[in-house]
Amino acid sequence: MICGVYDLYINCMAQTTIRVDTETRDRLALMGRAVGATIGETVRDAAEALWKMRFARESMMQLQVLRQDREAWADYLAEADLIYVADGIG
Repeated sequence: MICGVYDLYINCMAQTTIRVDTETRDRLALMGRAVGATIGETVRDAAEALWKMRFARESMMQLQVLRQDREAWADYLAEADLIYVADGIG
């Protein structure tokens, strides 16, 4: 089957069934309805948000460990000063 961009999300992605308790299902449905999304889209968005949250937490923990080593932290900061990122923040 050849899928267009719209069809990719509607008809062509593999699907599976997951079990959740009714309270969670109802919460997902409510959250989805609030933004016009399906439960599947809401689950996908929630999984992505959780992935990002856990990545950020792990990154922060690694930075805390790095900060405990003064020399390593100074090296990290010196290297960061050498890197230019055109994000408009700094």
